[in-house]
Amino acid sequence: MMNSEKQNDKKIWNYNPSLPISNSPVFEIPWVPRSVIKRLTFRWIKLTPALIFLLLAVGVYQFLVIDVSKMATLSFTWIGEILLRNLIIFILFAGSMHVYLFSFSKQGQLFKFDLREQMKNNPSFTFRDQVLDNMFWSLASGVTIWTLYEVMYFWGIANGVIPSLTFIGNEIWFFVWMLVLPLLHSSHFYWVHRFLHWPPLYRRVHSLHHRNVNVGPWSGMSMHPVETFVFISSVLIHFVIPSHPIIFLLHLYMKAIGPIFSHAGYEKIVYKDTKIIDAGDFHHQLHHRYFECNYGTTEVPWDKWFNTFHDGTEAATTATNERRRKKYSRV
Repeated sequence: MMNSEKQNDKKIWNYNPSLPISNSPVFEIPWVPRSVIKRLTFRWIKLTPALIFLLLAVGVYQFLVIDVSKMATLSFTWIGEILLRNLIIFILFAGSMHVYLFSFSKQGQLFKFDLREQMKNNPSFTFRDQVLDNMFWSLASGVTIWTLYEVMYFWGIANGVIPSLTFIGNEIWFFVWMLVLPLLHSSHFYWVHRFLHWPPLYRRVHSLHHRNVNVGPWSGMSMHPVETFVFISSVLIHFVIPSHPIIFLLHLYMKAIGPIFSHAGYEKIVYKDTKIIDAGDFHHQLHHRYFECNYGTTEVPWDKWFNTFHDGTEAATTATNERRRKKYSRV
């Protein structure tokens, strides 16, 4: 059943979760240890995007990464292998989710935030088609720059200029990294995202991503190359602070594949009314609708601390629209 807030938003949203949206209990006072432990650990023991990325990182490193010593010299052979592998991974995730949710509409409108279809014959998009536009920029910019970071990392490892850890003997640090990564991602995303909303940079760079008001799986990494480079740049921490290569790959997948899930347009993916996995992020869906809000994620409440948080309520919409009006009246 819809709560009262959902009833008020019925003309705007086909579906929205219970409102107001809440942030991570890790930063809520008073601290509730049970809730904090659950938030930090359950993503790694239940079927979640995070667990999928971890398993993918383990599988790729164990079976698909060539001998690191062979990466000491830049070669189209091993670089091409990484690029091809990343293209296949991205197409499998984004393509299968798009086909299931949009092409074949296997769960109809169940858990779909916005009833509108992906846009066609619209001159705002490359090729006048939202999906083709998103596919082009995701693959040409997103996967290419993701691959560039991966090539730099393994080249650095092979040449001894980037530190790394083995798993044996560093098990605690491996799991500490797993707990820290979502917090690191959230903080980095908030600040670079706010920077991308600086009007001159927004017009020249970030506006490409914001063509997508009604998002889909291909929208997440549909970015200008400058934005893609900045967005993924949080992985540079591994170039300085030692971690295991699996952790580096996990971080990369959170950045490069994670947006496929967060921009799915559906909160959950279901099969015959049975939930399979959480997908879309209503917190970020609100950002695509109202722009000047929810620059980060709910993992670290930077939006709440800096008064850019939209909790999904009508009052928050009014405040966000007013903030946006004031900002652009000065430009």
